[in-house]
Amino acid sequence: MNLHEYQAKWLFAQHGVPIPKGKVATTGSQARSIARELGGRVVVKSQVLTGGRGKAGGVKLANDPDEAESIANQILGLDIKGYTVRKVLVDEAANIRDEIYLAILIDRSRRLPMMMASAAGGMDIEQVAAETPEKIFRIHIDPMIGLRSYQSTYVASGMDLPPKLWREFHIITTGLFDAFRAVDASLAEINPLVVTGENGLLAVDGKLSIDDNALFRHPELAEMRDVDEETESEREARQYGLSYIQLDGNIGCMVNGAGLAMATMDVIKLYGGEPANFLDIGGGATTESVTAALRIILADAKVKAVLFNIFGGIVRGDEVANGIVEALKQIGSDIPMVVRLLGTNAEEGLQILADANMATATTLTEAAQKAVALA
Repeated sequence: MNLHEYQAKWLFAQHGVPIPKGKVATTGSQARSIARELGGRVVVKSQVLTGGRGKAGGVKLANDPDEAESIANQILGLDIKGYTVRKVLVDEAANIRDEIYLAILIDRSRRLPMMMASAAGGMDIEQVAAETPEKIFRIHIDPMIGLRSYQSTYVASGMDLPPKLWREFHIITTGLFDAFRAVDASLAEINPLVVTGENGLLAVDGKLSIDDNALFRHPELAEMRDVDEETESEREARQYGLSYIQLDGNIGCMVNGAGLAMATMDVIKLYGGEPANFLDIGGGATTESVTAALRIILADAKVKAVLFNIFGGIVRGDEVANGIVEALKQIGSDIPMVVRLLGTNAEEGLQILADANMATATTLTEAAQKAVALA
């Protein structure tokens, strides 16, 4: 689950990370009042769960309350990469001298949290990694010990941060790691962490991604989910416990297991097709959840064929087959479909599909080739 910038920064602040004064507005008049309260000169920032807001016109500087109101009215309702801006963050403008990238994330190869920092802040870190990888510093953190001062000092020194800021930098990195650990995050990012003209450090932006699997421990965070930022399909998928990500292709995929789903998408691309989605129905799929999954897939107008790749371990083949047939009764789609079904109760499931005149395949290669041809 991703949080908005204002939510992330306020959580960072609870752990000692300095952030600008600011409030959220949903109207231009609210933005004007906030700007007056903050002294006039503010930054008005769109709050949508995507990057590139500045390039899309979603982040602008206002020199007085009247300009803040005008800018807020321009940004509210703006479409940024398919997301409609419904609220803006009005922050006190910072006197920026230098910009630093700072993040805590999970290094899956080492199975450890990692601090990553770069003096090339304000840029896409992927671009920095590709063009000037020597500017990125990485430090692994023992979760039983925490971030040590010598680690933050090493990074601060490597970035040529003035020594008088090293202690403050350590307080911020420690606070960021504490926030990361407290909310079971997979990413806590400040880009940029700025060196101000007053020789201080300030987190003027923030990003926080929380592991969905840990939300049962954080009901207060689950309530912060912005459902307006989700598509109807994503909301329905979450309701049924399905892992769903919409893509740009035309072959819908329904698979049980994330690894198998990735392999299925790879094989579709191998044979010249493009997957329309990632959809994992999980190990405990029922007729109801399979019906919901197919309804979600077919709601995408780009889908021209559907490939089912089900390997029955915990999930039962007859349950999946009944779900497919039931969904087709409800939806009445004429989009061609191919089913590959193996494992638990696969024979029973294949018989149900045969009775419904559904196309089947024995191997993933055969199924993918048929789906690509049909699409």
